[in-house]
Amino acid sequence: MALLDKLTSGSSTPPDTSGMSKQAKLVCELVADFNSNNLLTQIRNNNRSKSDIDKTYKYPDHFTSELIETKNFKMELLKWKNSHNPYIVLQLHGGGYVGAFKTQYRMFAGLYSELGKGASVLSIDYRVAPENPYPAALNDALYAYSENHIILAGDSAGGGLAMALCHYLTDRDRILPAGIVAMSPWTDLTASGSSYTENFEIDPLFGNTNESLIYNSVYPGNHDLTDPYISPLFGDFTGFPPMLIQVGSNEMLLSDSVLVAEKAKSQGVKVRLSIYENMFHVFQMGMTLMPESKKAWVEVSKFLEQMMIL
Repeated sequence: MALLDKLTSGSSTPPDTSGMSKQAKLVCELVADFNSNNLLTQIRNNNRSKSDIDKTYKYPDHFTSELIETKNFKMELLKWKNSHNPYIVLQLHGGGYVGAFKTQYRMFAGLYSELGKGASVLSIDYRVAPENPYPAALNDALYAYSENHIILAGDSAGGGLAMALCHYLTDRDRILPAGIVAMSPWTDLTASGSSYTENFEIDPLFGNTNESLIYNSVYPGNHDLTDPYISPLFGDFTGFPPMLIQVGSNEMLLSDSVLVAEKAKSQGVKVRLSIYENMFHVFQMGMTLMPESKKAWVEVSKFLEQMMIL
């Protein structure tokens, strides 16, 4: 049975793939099919907290990588051989604060370094809930942060964590990063935005259920969900560095990006909000395989070039 047939035969609403490239349609249908299969979802949930940071990964020959172990977590530093670029992209991975570092973020790291003209990339395998709820992830991100030539980059929860970290730094008059790249950032754990209902039936990842982690996060524990260190939407963005925010129009988390962009702009922050039509949560995972994700990464490249004073 074709994927689309399988999707339409169930109770879930099939994803809206109109206006997508052929590659994006296939990926979207695969995501929706995966999430409509309870067994596959259970397998994925069971593997969330299992980190890939210790797994062997072969980068292209022009890279070197170093595994760094701290008291509470591990990091991987990716460097471009013979590069004199002083900038470091601090990559904060997604996963709803319950998913550990996965191998695909090494591909992200490679792209960030390539597009950043030889910038190093520090990817951190921060502690996750439920074993390590808030503020573990924020504390680990803070530990990894340095105050010179840093650009924060994150997707989903990692994008929200990047903004939460920036709120923390601002509140303590610390030197801020040169910029923030946020892909489909999770900025509102109260789920108050209109897209949570408007896109409920068309989001292939989180749609058609109230059981997903965006409604049942264990990360905050008993803390106030409107704390800006948990939901950065509710913080003051005055003084923030420039931000590139990318999000898909079909996401339930669309409002998380739109509302942050509007608020930050009103407080004097330079923000580029790019809404990609008919795209789903963190569609940039398509890397160079989809025209839409390729376009998004080209935009990241231009942003990094503007942020880096070389």
